[in-house]
Amino acid sequence: MAIKTVGAAPLKTALRWARGIPAAVAHAREDLAAVCANDPAARSPAEVALFYPGVHALWLHHIAHDLWAHGAPFSARALAHVNRFITGIEIHPGAPIGRRVFIDPGMGIVVGETATIGDDCLLYKGVVLGGVSVHRTVRHPQLKSGVVVGSNACILGAIEIGEGARVGSGSVVVRPVPAGATVVGVPARIIVPAKHRFDAALDHANLPDPVQDMIRALIAQNERLRNRVEKLEARLDIAYSEEPAFLPFEGEELPPADGG
Repeated sequence: MAIKTVGAAPLKTALRWARGIPAAVAHAREDLAAVCANDPAARSPAEVALFYPGVHALWLHHIAHDLWAHGAPFSARALAHVNRFITGIEIHPGAPIGRRVFIDPGMGIVVGETATIGDDCLLYKGVVLGGVSVHRTVRHPQLKSGVVVGSNACILGAIEIGEGARVGSGSVVVRPVPAGATVVGVPARIIVPAKHRFDAALDHANLPDPVQDMIRALIAQNERLRNRVEKLEARLDIAYSEEPAFLPFEGEELPPADGG
């Protein structure tokens, strides 16, 4: 009787996986199509299936997550450990991940236990979805559908990243991000006005700097005030000489916004 009990769990798992093969194949095809649609270097689905570690990491994670969800945490953690060793991508087996997610190329990505990643999300190298609490509760980011997270960005805490939001490369996000917004910087700030939003998912590095934009606006406002004061002084026949201000760059204007 004991032998039958011991062998029942692996048999149930095998039967569950066998019944799920058609859905798994459909999801795998979606993953391959997502890569081909978002990566111009992908030449064929076969190449993606064989040589893309981000795809391998997702497929192995789906198996580990299934084991985790069905009461086999040790086996799930063991498979997740193997996954990290093979792909360089660390995904906790408890983290649910949606469909058509693209990890490109993925080295150094860390996804915490209670993080969630919605459908059609795009994550680049070095992204961290980390927690800031030691309590066993939801403590990791919740990414809705269509989110793009740039290289080496960190999203920390149980915060929501709204549908279609964009996180610029190197940003540190510690507050919720509304749907459709773009955030950049350390700590990350929402880009205003919305016309600065970058529409191309792959263009996650070509982002405006909100701090530099604010400095430019203050300089322009200061110049307008100086001109008004000079006109008033001329009308009142007030003579005033001012020493030239020191600028930490050559020329009379800030460097171009695009860095050129």
